[in-house]
Amino acid sequence: MLVAVAATVAATVAALAAPVAGLLGHRRLKRTANAGKIRITGPNGIDEAGFVRIGGIDQWVSIRGEDLANPVVLEVLGGPGASNLVFLPRTHVWEQHFTLVRWDMRGAGFTFAAGGPDGQGELSLERLHRDALEVTEYVRTRLGVPKVLLVANSFGTVLGLRLARNHPELYSGYVGTDQNIVDGGRERAAYTAVVDRLRTARKRKELAAVLAMGADRRAWTVRQFAEFNKLVLTSDPLSYDTMKTVVFRSLWFSPLHTLRGLRTYLRAMNFSERLQLQAATVDERAEGTTFAIPFFLFQGDGDVLTPPGPARRFFDDVSAPHKEFELIRGASHFAGFRHPDQFLDLMLTKVRPALAAPPLAA
Repeated sequence: MLVAVAATVAATVAALAAPVAGLLGHRRLKRTANAGKIRITGPNGIDEAGFVRIGGIDQWVSIRGEDLANPVVLEVLGGPGASNLVFLPRTHVWEQHFTLVRWDMRGAGFTFAAGGPDGQGELSLERLHRDALEVTEYVRTRLGVPKVLLVANSFGTVLGLRLARNHPELYSGYVGTDQNIVDGGRERAAYTAVVDRLRTARKRKELAAVLAMGADRRAWTVRQFAEFNKLVLTSDPLSYDTMKTVVFRSLWFSPLHTLRGLRTYLRAMNFSERLQLQAATVDERAEGTTFAIPFFLFQGDGDVLTPPGPARRFFDDVSAPHKEFELIRGASHFAGFRHPDQFLDLMLTKVRPALAAPPLAA
């Protein structure tokens, strides 16, 4: 999960935003091109976005798709506090096959920008769970569908598992990517791997910092979460390249975000970091491995932040009417955004057929 890499992003954005006419001119041209790229043109399409009253505050909900007859997807964003709207130009092709609902939850994106730190109300996993249910009901009513497909990435998978497990009446299936397996503090694969990388690279200062944290993230501070995630992503070449070529570029060239909007985006991530402390106490196996809906995990084969090994072990323990596990090739964290074509292929060849299949007899 991406926590407080916001400091790294902020430094990069600040450097990019230097008063260089050529650079800013290139950004302007690229943003204009991206705005054209994401235009919805289907005669039965939908492109609407605005604030919806959810959980007592106004929260931003975007609904986009080329054909309202397609299955409806509700995305649960990562971060925490990192709106998926910046990835619109990379994922626009998904909208030819699905109607995508992207919700800036409290503490994220345009919801944070509108209310500021003092306007977010209670920031807790339980409050986000209740908000997600309200958003789901809003989408079902607005689009006239009995169920929506739940797609969660990174930090959002902590919330996504709870929603999928507890509310099969609302969701037609669950797709987790960059899937977190917190496991009550027992899962330590990412920690062990970064220790090995830092030791091999002879990064003594960084290694000392990670060893001082200890392997049990339930005892970490917000600052330690931030430092750990930064070291994980920058010590792995594929992850670092993904941060530069996918995350930073998506932020910088987002047609929806001004320079001021980017600063606010990063402030939201800093504000929401505290959710990591609550997430660290989650025990997925104790909460249950039985799901009454189709269950899918699509993990980057080179993900060092949420490694595929723990996700596969959890998947093996899951009981569901239909389940599939697939690796996204050449992908680190942010697997679906680095390779949106591979992710879409899995959605079309694995997920959609399972949604269309009749339920198994009791």
